[in-house]
Amino acid sequence: MWRKSFWSYRLLSTYVTKSRYLFELKEDDDACKKAQQTGAFYLFHSLAPLLQKSEHQYQAPQHSLLELERLLAKFGQDTQRIEDSVLIGCSEQHEAWFALDLGLNSSSSINASLQKQEMETELKGSFMELRKALFQLNTKDASLLSTAQALLRWHDGHQFCSRSGQPTKKNMAGSKRVCPSNKIIYYPQMAPVVITLVSDGTRCLLARQSSFPKGMYSALAGFCDIGESLEEAVRREVAEEVGLEVERLQYSASQHWPFPNSSLMIACHATVKSGQTEIQVNLRELEAAGWFSHDEVATALRRNNPYTQQQNGTFWLPPKLAIAHQLIKEWVEKPNCSTLPA
Repeated sequence: MWRKSFWSYRLLSTYVTKSRYLFELKEDDDACKKAQQTGAFYLFHSLAPLLQKSEHQYQAPQHSLLELERLLAKFGQDTQRIEDSVLIGCSEQHEAWFALDLGLNSSSSINASLQKQEMETELKGSFMELRKALFQLNTKDASLLSTAQALLRWHDGHQFCSRSGQPTKKNMAGSKRVCPSNKIIYYPQMAPVVITLVSDGTRCLLARQSSFPKGMYSALAGFCDIGESLEEAVRREVAEEVGLEVERLQYSASQHWPFPNSSLMIACHATVKSGQTEIQVNLRELEAAGWFSHDEVATALRRNNPYTQQQNGTFWLPPKLAIAHQLIKEWVEKPNCSTLPA
């Protein structure tokens, strides 16, 4: 009896209570609607978040439900539009955070898109492309806005059932959509992507696509094919893109990435077989690829502002927020981190 009482009343960690609270909001429409009363809203327009400039960074302003209702009323909009918002997280004090796009038309909303310029003037900010502003946001805002954009984009593209063709209906939190005619439930999805830093023991392999900013090199990356394991995807991508065969690999970390349509980046280190380091670049996939020494990569990591150092053939690496940066930094600090057996 004492053991049962002890476990029944033990204190839960902050993380556990937050997770349980968010689960409740996702499963209970009434609880979620109640949370909106004291929650905070991040605003978007056609998937571009509202941002305000602060010194060398951007900040994402929050708005209360009352402020949002006043804003909609001022522009002649029904407050029913708030039901198009999606839950993106909460604070440790259980203040729920939501995102609402004022520029997208919802199949469940009679409201038209609000004019971007008028909204920016009223809100004293700018709706900016997230890709351009992401690396000038703090970690919290970058994570929340990435989640928000991915969810808003998914809902915008899944307003109709693929089986019946009928409009689907989102739950209050935006964690799923249901087809009323056949009860099929649709859940937001992410596409798995492997991102791999290949090493030959003393050098690492970096590559660039034509779409990359000028001078930027990164690790190899590609989508997982259906039916593949993580290990198989890494080996295939390395073979396809640079013509090398992976001998060993080690998982490093993962990261949600909102571009182009919400991906789960799975980062790995890999080594190639001894004596097989000749690169054969697949020009359908890459613009260039090459081996870089430890000193070259370490120097690139130390550059304060890589964007300004693209002259004289100097290369630069993805910003700190990108998992590719962390993968490369890990290799520089521990060059032998990719020597475990596959």
